[in-house]
Amino acid sequence: MERDLIKWGGTGPGLSRTVTGPVADALAALATLTAVSWALSLQRVVDLDLYPQQFFAAILFFVLPLAFLTLPLRRGADAEMVPWHDLLLALIGAAAVGYVMVGYPTLVLKIFARPPEVWVPGLVIILVTLEALRRATGWALVLIISAFLLYALFGDLVPGRLQGRPQNWQLLSGYMAVDSNGILGLPMSVASTVVVSFILFGVLLGITGGSRFFTDAAMLGMGRFRGGSMKIAVIASGLFGSISGSAVANVVGTGVVTIPMIKKDGYPAHKAGAIEAVASTGGQLMPPVMGASAFLMAEFLALPYSQIVLAALVPALLYYVALFIQADLEAARLGIRRVPQSEIPERRAVFTGLHFVLAFAVLIYLLFWERFQPERAAFWAALVLIATALLLGYRGERPGLRRIVSALSQTGHGVVEIILISAASGLVIGVLNITGLSFNLTYVLVQIGGGSVVVLLALSAIVCIILGMGLPTLGVYVLLAALVAPALIQLGIEPIAAHLYVLYFGMMSMITPPIALAAFAAAAIAKAPAMATGWAAMRFGWSAYVIPVLFAFSPTLILIGEPTEIGLAIVTAIVGVWLVSAALAGFFAGPLGRGMRAAFALAGLAALVPAGAFPGAVLTDVVGVVAGIALMILDVVRRRRLAEGAA
Repeated sequence: MERDLIKWGGTGPGLSRTVTGPVADALAALATLTAVSWALSLQRVVDLDLYPQQFFAAILFFVLPLAFLTLPLRRGADAEMVPWHDLLLALIGAAAVGYVMVGYPTLVLKIFARPPEVWVPGLVIILVTLEALRRATGWALVLIISAFLLYALFGDLVPGRLQGRPQNWQLLSGYMAVDSNGILGLPMSVASTVVVSFILFGVLLGITGGSRFFTDAAMLGMGRFRGGSMKIAVIASGLFGSISGSAVANVVGTGVVTIPMIKKDGYPAHKAGAIEAVASTGGQLMPPVMGASAFLMAEFLALPYSQIVLAALVPALLYYVALFIQADLEAARLGIRRVPQSEIPERRAVFTGLHFVLAFAVLIYLLFWERFQPERAAFWAALVLIATALLLGYRGERPGLRRIVSALSQTGHGVVEIILISAASGLVIGVLNITGLSFNLTYVLVQIGGGSVVVLLALSAIVCIILGMGLPTLGVYVLLAALVAPALIQLGIEPIAAHLYVLYFGMMSMITPPIALAAFAAAAIAKAPAMATGWAAMRFGWSAYVIPVLFAFSPTLILIGEPTEIGLAIVTAIVGVWLVSAALAGFFAGPLGRGMRAAFALAGLAALVPAGAFPGAVLTDVVGVVAGIALMILDVVRRRRLAEGAA
């Protein structure tokens, strides 16, 4: 028996995963329960007076050892045992964070005195967190954060305007691990409450059959139309992606169903992967839930979450309208027919899952009308989801109580990466605060841009895509919100537009080669060339490279302005999206030649420009819309004449 529990590997003794597995599940469940209890303010019920940072430390207390028990030192390591050094790191991490958690009220007052009882555990927490982050996400984010820490220590050696104040390493260690501007800061606040609650909601949606219901509903609604499989992918991935928190997770979660379906219809493999990647990436931009970054944006801007959602609504809809139109026109061009009737679920069977809509209705009602905190709204929506699933089930199946309870541990395992990214992101914010780098970088970007909004927007887009390559969504947004958004705001762009701008271009790194994680994940499922899938994804996702520029110049597209101006901007933008999508697909009423494609594209881009973007933009709108409608009519008439001639 002992031989089964204690194993030997290439790195020495360790524990069998039959022992560490239940421990990891328990840690994961405890992390979830702790987050839910804080979201419901249960600590007040038991009269427990805690600093918020003690709660964040409690989440990290569970997550750090969980990371070392589940994430190997390197890929390909022995899957049957946890080596002794991982066990040691788990214990050291838990001990250091536990010490800070318990002693926080005293330790926070001693940071600048630099006693060993502050900087020693602080240094341990920083190092252990970075190692856990490396295992979860790879080297990219770790190297970026390490560069920030080195800047904090040796900022005086940097020449020019970016020169900073060097920090004492003992002070830096204590400050980063204990102060509310470091690891236990704003990103951890959002991840430990809002993100955990919504991921729990998403896990329960999968367990209760809700995810299957939305896929079936998309198939029932779109399967009877041409290119139905592609439209199913667009709708299902958009719905699931808004709560999944990760573009790659969305690709994997829905792509295993949709990509083979699209390929079966005769669509090229790389384009099947591309359309799924774009649909999945857009889920992070789609209200009402969006990805984890939206909650952090609300905290950064000190705005209600509902205001962030409303601002993001029209751009997200335009994104999916463009993708949907391209899917339809591509299907027409390639002659792809509807999904076979045998594969479309029966209407009566799908309608048995309508109760899942009630949970979303409760969520939206509590968020927008009752003004609940997002984490509380997600919790009550989850309770409604559980109750209706246990009572009504879906397609004759009801989840057992054991499966419902298992959602706690599944959620805990699912948030490990996000919690680690959030903790590490606190290091970036801490460096920006303690060194003054945020002000210096904003000044440099504005200087490089020469005071030109156009130049700065172009520069910011490039920086966003480069920084986003290889980084998870939340890490991308934290970096960009701290480094790029302030420069845009300083040149007069609306704060919410600036933050949405960097979020959009940060997200586009997921489908922009050479490192397009969402596109590459879809390519693996589609068994298609990775780079070909990435380039095709850029074409399908074209609107996300254009729309942020438009709302940066004219915030009518994020619902800021007079109602008539907003309405006009939305209508002309839809016309513009349709025209450009037709140009890219090379098809409208029939195949388009090069000249017609160019004309459609030019008219579409003119129509997309909001009337308030610059003086005289109203004329651009009018020309674009009128020319676009004329081109549509011309192509329809031409195709009818050709059809009559052929007859």
